[in-house]
Amino acid sequence: MGYWIGLGKERQRGERRLKERMRDEEYMRLVLKLAQRGKGKTSPNPLVGALVVRKGEIVGKGYHQRAGGKHAEIIALDRAKEKAKGATLYVNLEPCASYGRTPPCVDRIIKQGIRRVVIGMIDPNPLNRGKGIRRLRANNIAVKVGVLQEEAERINRFWSSFITQGKPYVILKIAQSLDGQISTCTGDSKWITSSGARRYVHRLRTEVDAVLVGINTVLKDNPLLSARLGEKKLYRHQPIKVVLDSHLRIPLNAKLFSSPGALLIATTSSAPVKRIKELERRGARVLMVRKEKKKVSMRDLMQILAKEGIVSILIEGGREVFISAIESRIVDEVQVFIAPKIIGRVSKVSQAFPISNIRTERIGKDLLIRGECR
Repeated sequence: MGYWIGLGKERQRGERRLKERMRDEEYMRLVLKLAQRGKGKTSPNPLVGALVVRKGEIVGKGYHQRAGGKHAEIIALDRAKEKAKGATLYVNLEPCASYGRTPPCVDRIIKQGIRRVVIGMIDPNPLNRGKGIRRLRANNIAVKVGVLQEEAERINRFWSSFITQGKPYVILKIAQSLDGQISTCTGDSKWITSSGARRYVHRLRTEVDAVLVGINTVLKDNPLLSARLGEKKLYRHQPIKVVLDSHLRIPLNAKLFSSPGALLIATTSSAPVKRIKELERRGARVLMVRKEKKKVSMRDLMQILAKEGIVSILIEGGREVFISAIESRIVDEVQVFIAPKIIGRVSKVSQAFPISNIRTERIGKDLLIRGECR
């Protein structure tokens, strides 16, 4: 008889744990959505959201809105006021325990009487890692760590890379045809991908600190590299523009000088001093970078940009820049758009051979793309 009673109690405990886990994950999903409202606004700080929940009711919420501004936990606690006492705090990143631009969040959490703290991921900074958790537990606050950890780590992958590796998180974006072409035989590359793909890239530009291209892309396409919502409307956050230009061939009338966002031109000792002064008068900043194989050293450039406070970079082209970035092993993530068309030897992208009814399938480690030629 006692065996069956014990078994029943164990089952009840298991059900309670399952309900608690599901509830914690539900609130953490809301926290992650809140945190992402700060995309493009908080660098060099992380994306953080927070909820204060008491007896199943959200009594306070907030997200980190800008570097130097209030932390998410403080905003949520401000809104919760006296209702924070005995409540649970949900936050996607371990609360800070040291002074920075703002006081430690853990002090406020303790002061307002939070009973339990649920955390998505531990602070990856070796100087801070685990300190907030230890302080909370030392003050008899229950702490649960690792709820939706993978998702929490993903939304802060830029910041985590910057903190742990001391370099910007680098995304390599490639737009190509089914036959692997990024331009035609004459160099035409507008537009290989669809308007939907281009809108996605403009949104991505708002999420990174900088966009990087080579001088050949500037000479061929004369791009703006701005983040646009439609043809004319601009997103509020505009990325810094970085151009690799070993010999400073960038034209003084290039659109990059008048488009929004600061312009950094990375060059080497091969650059004429007179040209540097001309570019600086046009508003650009010229960065002197170590030469490697007669080109700008990508590794050294990443260190320089990190010192500038640049946490994330989107590399958009062209081919030589792609190769240099991969060979230098600075790339953290690759995003490849494959347009359903075959360029072959045509001179204009508009002449490319279209492929319809596209289907994709994973076969082993490879991706099979099927389509119909008509």
